[in-house]
Amino acid sequence: MKPYNLEELRLLADGDEDFFIEMLKTFTEELPNDIVEMNNAIDNGNASLAYQVAHKMKPNLQMFGLDLGQHIKVLEQWFTATLQLEEVLPHAKTISSKVNLVCSELKQDYNL
Repeated sequence: MKPYNLEELRLLADGDEDFFIEMLKTFTEELPNDIVEMNNAIDNGNASLAYQVAHKMKPNLQMFGLDLGQHIKVLEQWFTATLQLEEVLPHAKTISSKVNLVCSELKQDYNL
């Protein structure tokens, strides 16, 4: 079983294979940069920037069937000062690992 689900993306593409492939390329090119930016923000204790990046990624994660909403929510809670950095780190690691895995598999599966 794949760590992603492209059903929602396929619906959005509505049979337009060029659009579908372009969205895959965009995801695999941009999301790893967002992960780096999110982790740098966390490393620097910048909850506001970590929140912004995580929030920006949320629609793409959902469109590609990555069930990371609960982990994103933890980052959002850190921004609102209800959590400590130590509580955020495992969730950031989960987000990072899953996104990197999915990007790698998409590149392989679709020859990107």
